[in-house]
Amino acid sequence: MKPISSLLVSSELPSTLEPLRELGLNLRWSWRRQTVDLFRELDAEAFAASGENPIAMLPTVPAGRLAEAARDESFLVRMRSELGNLRTYLDSGRWFQRTVPAAAAGADASIAYFSMEFGITPTLPIYSGGLGILAGDHLKSASDLGVPLIAIGLLYQWGYFSQSLDRSGWQQEDYRHNDPAQLPISPVRGQDGEQLRVSVTLPGGREVAIAIWAAQVGRVPLLLLDTNVEGNDEAARLITDRLYGGDHEHRIVQEIVLGIGGVRAVEAYASATGAPAPTVFHLNEGHAGFSGLERVGRRIQEGASFSEAVAEVRAGTVFTTHTPVPAGIDRFAAGQLRGYLDADAEGLSRLIPSLPVEAALALGIEEGGDVFNMAQLGFRIAQRSNGVAKLHGAVSRSMFQDLYPGFDVPEVPIGSVTNGVHRRTWTSAPMDDLFTKALGDVDISSVSDWSALSTLTDHELTAARDQLRADLVTMARGHVKQSWLRRGADPAELAWTDTILDPRALTIGFARRVSTYKRLTLMLTDPERLKRILLDPEHPVQIVVAGKSHPADRPGKEFLQQLVRFADDHGVRHRIAFLPDYDIRMASVLIAGSDVWLNNPVRPEEASGTSGMKAVLNGGLTFSISDGWWDEMKDDEAGWTIPTAEVPDQAERNRIEAEALYDLLEHRIVPLFYERDGQGMQQGWMRTVRSSLVKVAPQITAARMVRDYVTDLYLPAARAAAAFSADPALAGQFTAWKADVQAAWSTVRVREVTLEGADGGAVSTGGEVTLVADVELGALRDQDVLIEAVLGPVGGDGEILDPQLIPLRRGDDGRWAARFALAAPGEVGFTVRVTPQHPALAARAELGLVATA
Repeated sequence: MKPISSLLVSSELPSTLEPLRELGLNLRWSWRRQTVDLFRELDAEAFAASGENPIAMLPTVPAGRLAEAARDESFLVRMRSELGNLRTYLDSGRWFQRTVPAAAAGADASIAYFSMEFGITPTLPIYSGGLGILAGDHLKSASDLGVPLIAIGLLYQWGYFSQSLDRSGWQQEDYRHNDPAQLPISPVRGQDGEQLRVSVTLPGGREVAIAIWAAQVGRVPLLLLDTNVEGNDEAARLITDRLYGGDHEHRIVQEIVLGIGGVRAVEAYASATGAPAPTVFHLNEGHAGFSGLERVGRRIQEGASFSEAVAEVRAGTVFTTHTPVPAGIDRFAAGQLRGYLDADAEGLSRLIPSLPVEAALALGIEEGGDVFNMAQLGFRIAQRSNGVAKLHGAVSRSMFQDLYPGFDVPEVPIGSVTNGVHRRTWTSAPMDDLFTKALGDVDISSVSDWSALSTLTDHELTAARDQLRADLVTMARGHVKQSWLRRGADPAELAWTDTILDPRALTIGFARRVSTYKRLTLMLTDPERLKRILLDPEHPVQIVVAGKSHPADRPGKEFLQQLVRFADDHGVRHRIAFLPDYDIRMASVLIAGSDVWLNNPVRPEEASGTSGMKAVLNGGLTFSISDGWWDEMKDDEAGWTIPTAEVPDQAERNRIEAEALYDLLEHRIVPLFYERDGQGMQQGWMRTVRSSLVKVAPQITAARMVRDYVTDLYLPAARAAAAFSADPALAGQFTAWKADVQAAWSTVRVREVTLEGADGGAVSTGGEVTLVADVELGALRDQDVLIEAVLGPVGGDGEILDPQLIPLRRGDDGRWAARFALAAPGEVGFTVRVTPQHPALAARAELGLVATA
C-alpha cells in the first residue's frame, strides 16, 4: 500500500552525549583523526551513510545505540578527552600570540579573508577545486597558528556539480541540494536571538536580504552568506544557487553579495559577538573586489573625499591573484556593471551610498573604457598584492606592467607567497605515524628541519607505501565499477573491474581541474608508446586520473573524453583508470597512494599547483614541468623535471615535451622503481623518497605559507591601516601630497649626469667612481623624491640587466651624487632616475611616476 504521507524520525541525543554536537560543529575534526574515530566508533554504518558527516549522522544513530554509548564509560572518557583537547586548542596561545608583539599587530587586530569557495571537508560542499582547497588550507593553518582571521564566503544551495560520464565518456553534471540542517554550520544570531541578516540594494530598488551562517574551522569563524531566505523574490533567492554557474549577470550579483554583503556581514558579526572588527582585508582572487568599493563608500559617508577613502582602504587591503593567464580573470562590460552601481542624479551609487560611480569604475576599467577587470580593481584597491609562486609573481608583474608605466617588470609591486598545503589534512595515517616516530608528537608544521625523516628505514617506508597504494587500488576499483553502472553497463559485464590495477605496480597519479593548459592528454601524444609502457609484462605502469572540467569548458571536456576513450578502446582499461567526481575524500586516497605525481601544464600557465605538494607529504615523488611551485623547489634528488621546449608552435612543443616525458618515465623512473637489492628492497627509490621528505616537504606546508602572509603582508598592512586610524588627517595629507606630486611631475628633470673617476670611459675592477646628477624638482621638495643611480650590465637590446640601485644625496653645490665601487668586469651601463617617496607608499612604483636621464 502507498502511504498518504510521511514523517521524519530522528534520534534525540542524550544530554551525556551533547559534547558530540560541539565536536561535530567545529571542523577541526576534518584534520584530527582521533575525533573522526570517535564518531566512527559510535556507529560506523551511520557515519558512512552520512558521508562521514557528524552533524548529519547524529540524528540517524538508533536510540538504543545512543543509550548504550551514554553508559559506556570508556567511550565517555574518550569523548571528554577530545572535547578537552578541542577547548585547549581554542584557548591556548599559539605561534601568532607567542611571536607577534601586540604593538606590531594591534591589540584587537584581525584579518577578513574573502574567497568565492572554501574546500575544508566534503561535508561542506562549497568548493570546486584548487582555489577552494587552498582557501580551506589557509583557514586551517591560520587556526593552528592562532592568526586572528575571519573568513567570508557564500553558502551555495547546490554547490558545485557532481560528475559522471555517459557511455561515450562525455562529462555529465548533476547538482545536489545542500540542506543547512545537514551541514556543519550554525546560524549567526544577534542579541535578539534571531539569525543575523544584512542586505544589498540591486537596480530598481530591489532589496536583497542575506542571512549569515557560520562554520567554525578550529579557531577561525567562516561566515557564509545565503540569499535563499524568506522575503526575497525568486531571482534573489537564486543568487547563491551554484558555484561558478550562470552568466555574467549572475556572476556580478554573486560578487556583489560576497564583496559588499561580506563587509556588512563581518561588521554585523563583530557587533553581535564582540569579535574584533577586521583592520586588514585579504581578497583571495578578484571575486571580492567590490568589498573595497563598499569600504571606500563608508569612508566617504564619514567625511573623507574619494581619493582619501581610496588611500585609507588601500593601506589595509591585500590582494592575491591566482591566474597567470588573462582568460582566468573575471571581466565584465563596463556598462553592465554601471547599471548595478546604479547612480542617482548626483552620480552617487544607490548600491553603495555616497560612492561616486564613475570614479569607482575607473579603478577597474581597462584602457579603452569598455571592460571592467576585477583583477585590475584588486591591484588598485589593495596596496599589497602577490602571486602564489615565485614564477607566478614574475608572470603577474609582466601581465600587469601597464598599471605601473615607466617601471621595468621586476619593479612592478606584485610580490609572491608560494602556496602550501595543510599537513594534518593531507598526510595519510600511515605516513603521519612515521612522521611522529621520526620527529616526535609535535606540530611539525612549525619545525623547519625535517632531517630526522632520513632515519626512516626502507622497510618502514615500503610498508606504508604498499598499504597506501593498495588502498588506492581498492578505491579505484569501486569507483570505476560505479562509473560503468552509471554509464549504462550491466552488472554482469563488470567482473573485470574487480581486478583492474595492481597493488604492486608503479602507480602514477594525475588529478586536477581539466582545462586545456593543464594538458591532461599530453600523455596520449604517442598512444602506442604509452600503451607499451603501461603493458610492459615485467615492469608495468598504471595511471589513475581524476578531475572535473567546468560545464562551459568544451575543450576541457573533449580532453577528458579523449582520455576515457583511450582507456576504453586500447586494451589498457586495467592499467589506466578515470575516477569521476573528484573531491577531497577521493583526493586524500589518490594522492597518498600514487608513487609518482604527474604535472605537465604549459609553462608558465600553472600559477602554483598544490596537488603535487600533498603527494610529497605521503612519500610520493614529483614528475613535473618546471612550473608553479616545482619551478622554485625542484631537486634532482627528490623528483624529475620534464624539460620545457622553447618553440612557438604549441603542437610541436607538446610533441617534444611528450617525448621527454616518455623518456624520463621509461629510462629513469620505471627502472628505479623496479630496482631491488639483495633483500628485495627498493633502496634507490626509498633514498629518493627520503630526500623528497627532508628537502621538499618542509617548504610546502600551509603553515609556512600563512606565516609568510602574516610577516610579509598582514602585519605591514595592519601597521599602514593603523597609521591612518591614529591620524585622521593622514589620509588628507597623503592625498594632497599625491595630487601635488602628480601636478608637479612634468617639471621634474634629470638635466645632466656625469661619471667622475673613469679615465676615458674605463675603470679598473674594484675602482671607485662618483656619479653626479643635476636634477630639477620644480615645486617638489627633496623629501618628496628618491633619486637613484641605476647601473648594471647592458643586454643585447641595450637595456640594463639586473640593475643595482644606489641612492644619491644632494651636495653643498646643489647637485646629487653617490660614490661607489665597480666590482665586476664588463660593460656597465648607468642612468639616473627619480621616483616619488612618502612613508605611506608601499612600493616605489605605486604611483606609476618616474623621471629618467
